[in-house]
Amino acid sequence: MKKNMGGADRTIRVILALGVGALYYFNVITGTLAYVLLAFAAIFVLTSFVGFCPLYTLFGINSCKVKD
Repeated sequence: MKKNMGGADRTIRVILALGVGALYYFNVITGTLAYVLLAFAAIFVLTSFVGFCPLYTLFGINSCKVKD
């Protein structure tokens, strides 16, 4: 897997995941919506740590800076 996510993109995903986790922790979101958002948050964290997003490959997106 070749990295296709830049630093800003990865940081934004982690911040969004932490936000969803905080909303769940403080019972702002509950039920099915909470579980769906937590699943997305987990995917965001996983792809951020790996630096690779499969959907970016499908759409031809690459936010990672090219090293010369």
